[in-house]
Amino acid sequence: MRTDGDFSIKTGPFKPDMESLKQFQCPEWFKKAKFGIWAHWGPQSVPMQGDWYAHRMYCPDTDVYKYHVRTYGHPSKAGYKDICARWKAEAFDPDELIDLYIRAGARYFVSQMAHCDNFDNFDSAFQPRFNSVHMGPKKDILRLWRDAARKRGLPFGFSEHLSVSYHWFSANKNCDMEGMYKGVPYDGNDPEYGDLYHEGNNNRFESPLGWSQPERDDVRRNWFLRVKDAIDKYEPDILYSDSCLPCGQYGLNIIAHLYNASAARYGVNNAVYTQKDPNPDVFPVGVLDIERSREETMTGYVWQTDTAVGDWFYSVRDCYKPWHVIVETLVDIISKNGVLLLNVTQKPDGTVDDENRYILGKISGWMAVNGEGVYDTECFRVCGEGTSQYTKRGQFEEYAVNWNETDVRFTRKGNNVYAFLMRAPDRQAVLRTFDITRERVKDVSMLGAGRLPFEQTGAGLVVNMPDTFPSQYVNCLKITV
Repeated sequence: MRTDGDFSIKTGPFKPDMESLKQFQCPEWFKKAKFGIWAHWGPQSVPMQGDWYAHRMYCPDTDVYKYHVRTYGHPSKAGYKDICARWKAEAFDPDELIDLYIRAGARYFVSQMAHCDNFDNFDSAFQPRFNSVHMGPKKDILRLWRDAARKRGLPFGFSEHLSVSYHWFSANKNCDMEGMYKGVPYDGNDPEYGDLYHEGNNNRFESPLGWSQPERDDVRRNWFLRVKDAIDKYEPDILYSDSCLPCGQYGLNIIAHLYNASAARYGVNNAVYTQKDPNPDVFPVGVLDIERSREETMTGYVWQTDTAVGDWFYSVRDCYKPWHVIVETLVDIISKNGVLLLNVTQKPDGTVDDENRYILGKISGWMAVNGEGVYDTECFRVCGEGTSQYTKRGQFEEYAVNWNETDVRFTRKGNNVYAFLMRAPDRQAVLRTFDITRERVKDVSMLGAGRLPFEQTGAGLVVNMPDTFPSQYVNCLKITV
């Protein structure tokens, strides 16, 4: 594990302490973007068995362990290092994929620097053996993504999951407790591969709360050097930590380095740092990320939900979200001052399957009609109305809301309020938010359908529905006030 490097950080408007970093102001581009695509992709896609493969293949009570033994061999012989070598990314075409994501409506793009498997997807100076340039694809994945995104004017960022890796990956130090390989150590015990398997990480894998704070200083130092190396090489607009604020002071140093480097390029900080600690004493240093969940109501701060079409890594057993559920999720999130980052899974060869492409195509069609009410908007005075609510704010509490005809979500741009009808009624929509004592309504139209007759009364705004709707699901009224 390399810990000999340059620990200096870029100087600028931010100092590496909480008081200074809380001066962060969310860049306008991120507030307006509303929708991004994430490529949560790396060697763990090789078996096509979904997320956490590198951990679960060393856990005999899992289906993944059984799959690994029967497909590749016992992890004392064929371990995760051998999965990394099998990753080739031979059909990876970042230009084609970025174009696909832009057509689907993405206004920013996030790649993966390194997952919890401790493998770097770039030409890493501080993980020189287990990275995508030295082995596997023999490609600088981050640079290819970055170049494709920047060529099209798309803000680019990457995620790091390294701070949790030390604890998460400790299962590779175990052995089977019964059966024909009872007591035979897994390959994670071999010091020859300590740079991948974290030599000495014999901790029991427990609660995720402590993941971002590995106790060993050499682990924290290596984390800092690898993330700084990627920031310096690829100049990200977004840095996503899959954890709470990681690695103590080293984490504060990285955020200051990110922001000051951005300020040096643009004159002001244009970068966004996201992490997952909901403590209001912490998350103002950047943007709060809520994994597979969302806020229950409108907030005074910008936040991000990250979720996926299905699993985080490609799985042949996956069940994908219906496209309209993704759209409904997006609308609910942006009405509450949030932004949606959607992972689209890739096969190990780098391609996106036909089902994902179908979903992206349907989202693209919906955005072509309704994007005016999505992009460059801000919150209205209320996020919505109706009887259905999302009521499970917190990490990993994702579920599809059973919307009905009373449910509406609002955004605003200038004098126009956009009212997304989550399930449009057949004949008339009644929006009680617009009673005549508040905004005076001048005009109403439905995006994709044209102007509509309306009446504003003390009970609200009554709008006659068109004979046919542009969308089978969410439709958007444009209300000029």
